Amino acid sequence: MFPCPFDRTALAAGLFLCSFHHAAAQEATLLDRLVVEAESDDILVQDGYIARQDRIGTKVDTPIAEIPQAISVVTQDQIEDQKPRTLNETLGYTASANPNSFGFDSRYDAFYLRGFPAYYNGIFRDGLRQYNGPSAWFKTEPYGIEGLAVLKGPASSLYGISGPGGIVNIVTKRPKEERFREIELLGGTHERGQMAFDFSGPLDEEGSVLYRLTGLARLSDTELAGYSDDKFYLAPAMTWRPDEDTRLTVLGEISRSVTGGTAFFFNPAYGEVSNIYNGDPAWNDFTTRQGRIGYEFEHRFNDTLTVRQNLRFNGVDADLQYSGHYVADPATPDVLARYWGHYKEDMRNFVVDNMAQLTFDTGDVSHLAVAGIDYGWSDYEAYNAISYASVADIATMPLSFSGSQTMHQLGIYLHDQMQWNGFTLFASGRHDWVDTHSVDHRRVETEKTDKAFSGRLGLSYRTQWGIVPYINYSTSFSPNLGFVYDSVTDERRVARPTKGEQIEAGIKYEIPGHDVVLNAAVFNIDQTDGVVYDGTFDEAGNQRQRQLDLNARGLELEAAATFDNGFGLIASYTYMRMKIEKGVPGTEGNELSSTPNHIFSLWGHYRFQAGALAGLGLGGGVRYVGESYGDDLNTITNDDRIFVDAALSYDFGMKNPGLDGLMLQVNAKNLLDERKPICTAGNCYWDEGRSVFASLRYRF
Repeated sequence: MFPCPFDRTALAAGLFLCSFHHAAAQEATLLDRLVVEAESDDILVQDGYIARQDRIGTKVDTPIAEIPQAISVVTQDQIEDQKPRTLNETLGYTASANPNSFGFDSRYDAFYLRGFPAYYNGIFRDGLRQYNGPSAWFKTEPYGIEGLAVLKGPASSLYGISGPGGIVNIVTKRPKEERFREIELLGGTHERGQMAFDFSGPLDEEGSVLYRLTGLARLSDTELAGYSDDKFYLAPAMTWRPDEDTRLTVLGEISRSVTGGTAFFFNPAYGEVSNIYNGDPAWNDFTTRQGRIGYEFEHRFNDTLTVRQNLRFNGVDADLQYSGHYVADPATPDVLARYWGHYKEDMRNFVVDNMAQLTFDTGDVSHLAVAGIDYGWSDYEAYNAISYASVADIATMPLSFSGSQTMHQLGIYLHDQMQWNGFTLFASGRHDWVDTHSVDHRRVETEKTDKAFSGRLGLSYRTQWGIVPYINYSTSFSPNLGFVYDSVTDERRVARPTKGEQIEAGIKYEIPGHDVVLNAAVFNIDQTDGVVYDGTFDEAGNQRQRQLDLNARGLELEAAATFDNGFGLIASYTYMRMKIEKGVPGTEGNELSSTPNHIFSLWGHYRFQAGALAGLGLGGGVRYVGESYGDDLNTITNDDRIFVDAALSYDFGMKNPGLDGLMLQVNAKNLLDERKPICTAGNCYWDEGRSVFASLRYRF
């Protein structure tokens, strides 16, 4: 079931003794406190909970405050303090991000941005899009990243295929110039046992070749019977710098995970969820194997011209064993029968982005321009089987073809950011051509060609007080993988491309002399042909999707701070209303299911710097998710809920220099064990209960 079995107790004891031995050996010679940070500050420049510069808004290194569009950043320190287990948890304290719509389900990173689903076309890694198939999703391991940036609203003018809610750009851990070593043991609720390591530094004396090797092995149960959370993860990286103007970074990953195949509970009636878990422990493995390999090349010719090429190939093989209950005889609704399903899907992606960066002046106006062309290819093929007999029957049943799709995308883009007397004007334009070849489960083939222009205009002004007001208009374009059911005819067809346009205005404020950032934004987004699940399944076992026209209006408030006294703070509030403009009869004018009007979060962390408590860290957070509707007919209401998280840590090196780098940390998720039903598109789920785990980390 898992490729790297180990005795958790023996491994934990052995690795702890090894760590303690190294610390003790250095005690006599280590005079000054050694502080080692995990982030590379390569393409995401950060300090504590604050990020100052990133490439996500413009594809070039730009101060975040000058980008006339809302951007939220999750830094390496936030990830280390909160210890998220999934990408969904990583986004839990981000304004306008909602990862709470499907209850406990660690199989997928399924989240919404500004009310729009972003899990198919809103995930980017290191600036390159990362496609997901219907079930073969590329899963993110939080331990393998050094942060992420969320660009709110349409981003197609630079990044091409993406949704109107925005994109999440995941920043992979990359080689560091200084030597870095880390080993970590973790254990906790549901027999969770995990070992991780992260090594980086130069390979030669000149520092022209850098490396990084990050790995993780985990065995874990969950609160659901027969639902595991096992993983093996290995991510090598290398950077070659032959001179100060040239850089080549290679990034790779290979991983295998086994989670439960079923996260769903039996729904006895529309809008109701029982405590009967649908999964069968004898047939409940969701095994995914994924890999990626790619590179980032950059060469600076002179002060005017720099060229870059980023390239990646990745693949996911998914093998899903699932099951469920159903009422076989309406005369006896309390007697449940069971079915078993088997689904396999292979997903492959290739993306390459070529760009030229130009820096020049025209009179008093300074320009930073980018011109580029990118190409993307994606392909998936799926097979499925369903049995109403037994596990033995489904285990030997041949799989039937469920569908396939191949997509080729070509885009050209041009971006210019112009600065003059405190004003910054962004102008971006892009044209995409997309060819799609689809085959449904009946072997009916469909050829489709889409093309569209996407643009963005944004203006910001930095005042003498450091306050930066801004306004922007942007559009998005996204051809969709897979098939949908027409809202009027109910016929199955290839999905039309999703288009969106946004008007946004906001204020950014970096308090001078302090690591404090305050942001506020208001937005209005119109979307046509957005893809959503409708809560039903077709004869091939696939959940049906439909296309809707939607409008989102909202307000975002966000703050992040890192103080010299050891205190860090993250706060966000979102008010939003998501309206169905066109959809299934009876839903027009309603609010989209599982999109709460109010979301609030607050996280604080304090580490004592001196005195008897030096080294002690205390962290706590609260996440409030307001009421929402459980279906698009607005006949079901989801209650609001409050999740409380906590962290307790101790840095042994603060009081004992011989133990520098050794830290013990305890994290609790949903500390008060808040567990309520949550319904989306009429299907209802349960929140995850409380989980607690402790980690021992040695960094040297």
